[in-house]
Amino acid sequence: MLRTQTCGELTAKNEGETTTLIGWVDAVRDHGGVGFVDLRDRYGRTQITLNPEELGGAAPTLRSEQVLRVIGTVELRPEGMRNPKLTTGDIEVRARSVEIIGDCPPLPFDLSEIGGGEITDELRYRYRFLDMRRDSVKNRFLMRSDLLHQMRNFLHAERFVELETPVLTKSTPEGARDFLVPSRLNHGEFYALPQSPQIFKQIFMVAGFDRYMQVVRCFRDEDLRADRQPEFTQLDLELACVEEDDVIDVVERMVAHLIREISGVTVTTPFPRLSYEEAVSVYGTDAPDLRSPLRLETLDDLVDRIPFNIFTGAVEAGGQVKALRVPGGGAWSRKVITELEALAKTYGAGGLAWVKTNADGWVGPLSRFLEGEALELVAERTSAEDGDLLLFVADGSRGVVNNALNALRKEIARREGHADPAKLAPCWVTEFPLFESDDEGNPTPCHHPFTSPHPEDADRLESEPLAVRARAYDLVLNGFEIGGGSIRIHQRELQERVFRRIGLSSEEAKEKFSFLLEALKYGAPPHGGIALGIDRLAMILAGDTSIREVIAFPKTQRGGCPLTGAPGEVASAQLEEIGLSISPRATAQPEPGAD
Repeated sequence: MLRTQTCGELTAKNEGETTTLIGWVDAVRDHGGVGFVDLRDRYGRTQITLNPEELGGAAPTLRSEQVLRVIGTVELRPEGMRNPKLTTGDIEVRARSVEIIGDCPPLPFDLSEIGGGEITDELRYRYRFLDMRRDSVKNRFLMRSDLLHQMRNFLHAERFVELETPVLTKSTPEGARDFLVPSRLNHGEFYALPQSPQIFKQIFMVAGFDRYMQVVRCFRDEDLRADRQPEFTQLDLELACVEEDDVIDVVERMVAHLIREISGVTVTTPFPRLSYEEAVSVYGTDAPDLRSPLRLETLDDLVDRIPFNIFTGAVEAGGQVKALRVPGGGAWSRKVITELEALAKTYGAGGLAWVKTNADGWVGPLSRFLEGEALELVAERTSAEDGDLLLFVADGSRGVVNNALNALRKEIARREGHADPAKLAPCWVTEFPLFESDDEGNPTPCHHPFTSPHPEDADRLESEPLAVRARAYDLVLNGFEIGGGSIRIHQRELQERVFRRIGLSSEEAKEKFSFLLEALKYGAPPHGGIALGIDRLAMILAGDTSIREVIAFPKTQRGGCPLTGAPGEVASAQLEEIGLSISPRATAQPEPGAD
């Protein structure tokens, strides 16, 4: 080995030993001709003493982030100079030889100044190899490595078998756009990168591998957000001979184990469970953050006793009226309320009605409509107390009401300190709808077309598809969906019925899913599974709000890689070999009368 120890392991027990260290220059100090260098690697820091006389002449000129090889003697630091915060804080290495084995030009940014706002994320990601040298970034990836290790250990003990599925596969409709890969050997034909290993893991169940696991890369060509990337990593699980509670039990125990081992936090099991309808009704979302006690209250049944036309009109249009109580919010300024109204409008709300519940009477724009019986009804429904703030959103679209109030709930939780990243609040959301309407009003799967309908609703597939519940379940942590799964369809006849209901003819179903239908014909046990987003889980455990911080080389909002410059153009010869040509991008035609 080119080194005898790392920069994080020498202690007083090594006094008098000769050591060889390799690391990066973390800091350089000159104290009256004697130099001191903090040498750093991923294990820690060691102080190096540079005395020109002992080095046989002047010490080399050093600067930050050079890679040094140091040979020297381990000595105890003088009393009063020791650093109890470091494992190596009791010792220093008196150098006999210092060699620069990796020079470093001036840095594009000062690693110690990141976070001040002047250094952009894109610049950090372009020089990710420098960014990763910082302790805060390095520790995220050490934690992520431990997370994967703990996952595998737990699941192996639960008798799961780790199996691999293809990366080059067939394009199938699973919700998002596929990334396509042209085949050179099969002219005009394409592979797709997998959005998930869904069909393959079901086939493993047919094959008899009753407990499958895989840490797998998946790809979706979709618009990006803080918690999405075009390529991501998930823990994929599938179990045979199970019902919902069996899958939930294994995953719940595993997640509690991971949180305890990684964060040192004990979460109570079983996790709370909410139906989809309850989650949307009370929190405005199917991924509620239960760290906040704020709840939404539906007022639809009260609007005929509240003489406010906007409320009445919203319910008559098939929409909704909901209220959000903010305890103590009566002390908030009009400026704060105006900011909240602007937030609600970004989610489609026409405005934000509000009232403050003072002891001597309610005040605010809505107060003149809330008197007598109306006041008593709203106070009882919202559990309002003196000094509270009540916020109301009404709209002909229930989605607008829920989205706006969900955003307000999150913002108020942030302002009130409810969203403590050190606090972890998992829950399950169950009984999702099996279908939703597409733009043309036709049923389309809410999750994917392999999810089993609830047995009580199976006879409504053809007549009332939007009323059919799915045997689906999501795991939510701190307002993020970190896992989604379901009990699958294991009978070919039922799978074909679902295909027909979403508009796939028998010929189309066979073209796209013949291998699955063929497998189901040969005897499939009941089975179900889940996929957990490792990036999102790691993000939450690291206390971050963007998955890019726990992905080594993340993409930008437009899907570009700041480090490599991907995606990029390729030579025309490469395109010719696979039978492709690039057409000019169509430009939008100006509308008549436009400048």
